[in-house]
Amino acid sequence: MDLAFTSEELAFRDEVRSWVKANLPPELSRKVHNAMRLTREDMQAWSKILGKKGWLGYGWPTQFGGPGWTAVQKHLFEEECALAGAPRVVPFGPVMVAPVIMAFGNAEQQQRFLPGIASGEVWWSQGYSEPGSGSDLASLKTRAERVGDKYIVNGQKTWTTLGQYGEWIFCLVRTSTEGKPQTGISFLLIDMKSPGITVRPIKLLDGECEVNEVWFDNVEVPAENLIGEENKGWNYAKHLLAHERTNIADVNRAKRELERLKRIAKAEGVYDDLRFRDEIAKLEVDIVALEMLVLRVLSAEKSGKNSLDIAGLLKIKGSEIQQRYTELMMQAAGPFSLPYIFEAMEAGWQGNFPGGTLANAPLAANYFNMRKTTIYGGSNEVQRNIVAQTVLG
Repeated sequence: MDLAFTSEELAFRDEVRSWVKANLPPELSRKVHNAMRLTREDMQAWSKILGKKGWLGYGWPTQFGGPGWTAVQKHLFEEECALAGAPRVVPFGPVMVAPVIMAFGNAEQQQRFLPGIASGEVWWSQGYSEPGSGSDLASLKTRAERVGDKYIVNGQKTWTTLGQYGEWIFCLVRTSTEGKPQTGISFLLIDMKSPGITVRPIKLLDGECEVNEVWFDNVEVPAENLIGEENKGWNYAKHLLAHERTNIADVNRAKRELERLKRIAKAEGVYDDLRFRDEIAKLEVDIVALEMLVLRVLSAEKSGKNSLDIAGLLKIKGSEIQQRYTELMMQAAGPFSLPYIFEAMEAGWQGNFPGGTLANAPLAANYFNMRKTTIYGGSNEVQRNIVAQTVLG
C-alpha cells in the first residue's frame, strides 16, 4: 500500500490550486471560511464556474463529458477546493443522480439530463425520505401508478434538502406492493414545475429553511422518465447511497474546519488551555486517521485491487468528526457563539458586539445543524449494523 502521491499527482494538485485561486470569487471564499449563509446564487455561481471549465462533473468519465480523472485526482481536487474556501458542490445532480443516469439510464435520458447537470444550469433535489420512512427507506409509501404512458404520483417526501430551489427531483416511488418491500420500488425523475407538486419549507432552529416537505397530488410523470426497469429502483438507490455516504464523510472540509477551530481558539484565548488543546489534538488525530482511510481506498483503486467497500464506515467517522469540531468551536467562543442575525452579518456588523468576531457568529447554529449528520444518509446505528454484517458475515 503506497499512500504517497506521485510527482504527476503533485503537479496536478498545483494545477488545480492555481486554477481555483484564479477563479474562486473572493467574496464566496470569505463566506465559506466564516460559515456565513450561502444563497442559491452563491452556490450556483460556483457550480457554473466549474461547469464552464468542465469540472462540475469532476467524477465523471470522459464518455459523458467529464475529465476522466483518477480517484486520486478527484480527491486532490476536492481537497484544494475545500481548503481554498470554495462552496461545497451541491451533490444531488453531479454526484448522486448523474452516476445513476449513466449506469442505468438509456441513451436518450443521458443526452437529455446530463448536459444540464454538467453545466450547473439545472438544480436537482433528492426525494427519498418520507414521514416514517427514513433509515427504513424500504417502507416508503409514495405511490406511482402506471396509466398508459404516464405515472400518476401521490404521496409526500420530507427533509428534502434545498428542495425550494429544485427544478427536478429524483424520487423513489412504490409501483408494487407484492413481495418484499424493496422489490416494489422504482426510480423516477420528476419535473418540479409539474402541476400537483407543493413544496413547504421547514424552518430550523437557526431560522433557515434548509429542508422541505414535498407533496405530490396526482402528479403526472411521463413513463419515459423512469430510470431502468420498473420495481428495480432499490438496486439503483443502493448505487446512489454509496456516493452519498462517501460524500458525507467530507474529510477535506474537516481539515479546513480544523484550522478554523484553531483560529477561533487562539482568538478567544483558550488555545493555551491544555485540556482544551487535548481535545483539538484528539480531533486532529481522528481527521488524519479518516484521511488515511480514504487514501487506503484510493491506493487500492490505483493498484487495481478491489476497492474497500467502506462507504458506511466513512460516513460514520466523517459525520461524528463534523459534530465534534462544531461543538469545540462553540465551546471555544462561549456566549459569543450565540448571536446570529443574518442582516447584521451580511452588513458586516455582527462582529461589532462586545467581545465578538464575525467568525464566531454562526457557531451555535452550525452546532445544531450538524446534529443531523449522524442520522441522514442512513443513520449511524444502521451503518454500524451493516459494517458488522460485512465483517462478521
